[in-house]
Amino acid sequence: MIEIPTDLPADLVPLSWLIGVWEGTGVIDYEADGRTFSGEFAHRVSFSHDGGDFLNYTAHAWLLDGEDRRPLVSETGYWRVARPATDADPGPALLPATAEAPRRTADDVEALRTDEGGFPLEVSLAHADGILELYLGQVRGPRIDLATHAVVRTAGAKPYGSATRLYGLVDDHLLWAWDIAAFGRELSSHASARLARVE
Repeated sequence: MIEIPTDLPADLVPLSWLIGVWEGTGVIDYEADGRTFSGEFAHRVSFSHDGGDFLNYTAHAWLLDGEDRRPLVSETGYWRVARPATDADPGPALLPATAEAPRRTADDVEALRTDEGGFPLEVSLAHADGILELYLGQVRGPRIDLATHAVVRTAGAKPYGSATRLYGLVDDHLLWAWDIAAFGRELSSHASARLARVE
């Protein structure tokens, strides 16, 4: 059962089932640059909110090799239901809002519903390895489909072109799959995991 916190902003209700800390394991299976990357990894993901109309996101992964855990990726970012910015929203940068923000309601959020029956999403992620991703997609009940709209890499980052991610709530577990296009390879399966809520 999905419980919606009473203090949750209306814009976050479609994402409420994500809130919490999730842990579990997954598998990597990817061939690129003449190498095969495979193995089991541990994963910890956190979705939280601080009263804003977005979820805070952090994720850490470690490759499991017997008793050893080797760090893989760390990423942080923000997830939100997409809507046009208004004068009541702050930004860009530290610029304050120029109008009073009315309290958004369930009807305001419902007006954002897509033709497919979901809600549009924007997800921005920064990886510790110098890669920034902007995903666009949608949430439909306990399922999220995302695809990169933009990928930015630092000069020292490894070749990485695009990605898709799929998240779903199945039997009280967060299941996800991440397909990537890296090292000049076309988009293909890369990793998946099953996580249980621990907080």
